[in-house]
Amino acid sequence: MDDKKALEIVNKIFNSVFNENNQDSLHVLLEKFAFDIKLPKQVNDSLTNEVTWADSINSGRFITNKNMEKRNEKESWMLPKRDIHNLQELIDIWNTINLTTTERVYDSINVTKSDTIYRCENIYRSTDCRDSKNMIYCDSCGDSEFLLASARSSMCSFCIRTDDSKDCSNSYNVICSDKIKNSLFIQDCFDLYECMFCSHITSKRFCIANMQFEAQEYYDIKKSIIEWILKSV
Repeated sequence: MDDKKALEIVNKIFNSVFNENNQDSLHVLLEKFAFDIKLPKQVNDSLTNEVTWADSINSGRFITNKNMEKRNEKESWMLPKRDIHNLQELIDIWNTINLTTTERVYDSINVTKSDTIYRCENIYRSTDCRDSKNMIYCDSCGDSEFLLASARSSMCSFCIRTDDSKDCSNSYNVICSDKIKNSLFIQDCFDLYECMFCSHITSKRFCIANMQFEAQEYYDIKKSIIEWILKSV
């Protein structure tokens, strides 16, 4: 997936959450919304020096999943047996083959700059996602679609910064919540529709900071809040 396609996906998410078009580049979006999301890091394949993307960079030595498989097909990863005289010699031999595999993408299509992706489609700079599509800057999300800068969430769609949550849609900045629709800034809540700045409440509509509002009052305030979000982030 190229940058143009990724921005098209972001624009659809923005329209669903804010009813506005996205005006930012992918780099700006990363800094605004995904600044604290665990994402793959850019490294180089230790054998070919080509750019690749890794979940973990601790080893310092890498090989793309494609190049790992290519070597296995051509010459195998097995080495001829040799005499080993000390531990350092054994470690030196191990280091010749001990490369961290990167861009591990399985049963997926249109995946870019990502690592550990399973059964997904249209994924950009994300990690540990499964059974999902149209995900940008996401970590550990599953059974979801059209998410931006979200982590450890499932069964969500058209959300931005949804963390540790389930069954959320058309929402922004949702934390540890379930069944949240068309809402902004929600934490530890269940079954909310059109609520903002709420915490620890259940089965409510048109609430702001845990206070009940009339629908029109709510929508007037929500319009101002969205303007503030888009200007301040």
